[in-house]
Amino acid sequence: MATAITLAEKFQPILDEIYKVASKTGKMDGKTKPVSFAGANVVKVFLTDVIGLGTYNRADGYPKGQVVGTWETLTLATERGREISVDAMDDEESLGMAFGTLVSEFMRTEVVPEIDAYRFAKYSSWGGIDTVAGADLSAATVLAAIDAGSASMDDNEVPEEGRILYVSTPVNKFIEGAVTRTLGNQSTVDRRLKMLDGMEIIKVPQSRFYMTCTLDAGAAVDAGGFANAGSAINFMIIHPSAVLQVKKHAPLKIFAPAVNQSLDAWKFQYRIYHDAFVYESKVDGVYLHKAA
Repeated sequence: MATAITLAEKFQPILDEIYKVASKTGKMDGKTKPVSFAGANVVKVFLTDVIGLGTYNRADGYPKGQVVGTWETLTLATERGREISVDAMDDEESLGMAFGTLVSEFMRTEVVPEIDAYRFAKYSSWGGIDTVAGADLSAATVLAAIDAGSASMDDNEVPEEGRILYVSTPVNKFIEGAVTRTLGNQSTVDRRLKMLDGMEIIKVPQSRFYMTCTLDAGAAVDAGGFANAGSAINFMIIHPSAVLQVKKHAPLKIFAPAVNQSLDAWKFQYRIYHDAFVYESKVDGVYLHKAA
């Protein structure tokens, strides 16, 4: 039993690091006031709606105003998991690389892309966000399209500080081609853009950037993961304060062959209970430009 605990403590930091490096949406984790789902799958957030100023009357005093309070319900809806086994002899004969490599690849190639794809699909299909109907972009039109998104957020008084520009890989190339640079006698040229008009640019693989993400139940040993549908996304401008990303992890479970009661094999169990939301009062903090 002690062996299994030691291995879990060794593998946990590796898995965490892989997620943080590869995730495109991880940057928006924990950017807003924390909402606790501890012990429950539903949380209610209190929303207030107050009236503006009125004319003060010296005889009657202050004009009366109303305050309306409502509750926004956030319910976690997505629970995913997988169990993987590696035969003890297969792991030994690969000098211990089989199990560690398999686990890291599982996180990098399966877990992270699915979480990103699910979140982007959830945000892009959220009712009330500012959406530009399907349109193809080019190097000649991309900057004007992004400017329109920024202007929309400016008009809706979304804070400029902290906005993130998520772009598909094809659209990112259009941006690089649209920005004019004067090159001197540099021996190397780097056309990559990290910021545009104060917004951090994060490239998203098109495979994670669609308006619909269908999750496979994974009932068979050779099935699982996600599939894209609907329109592809060109770019999104998101202010992290507008969204809430919740992850409720059960502890990672790693069983050594000595304690595995089913097989003479290393066994890994991974589970994640998560969801993503756009606050009703902050839908203006999400701007979508979708492809034709």
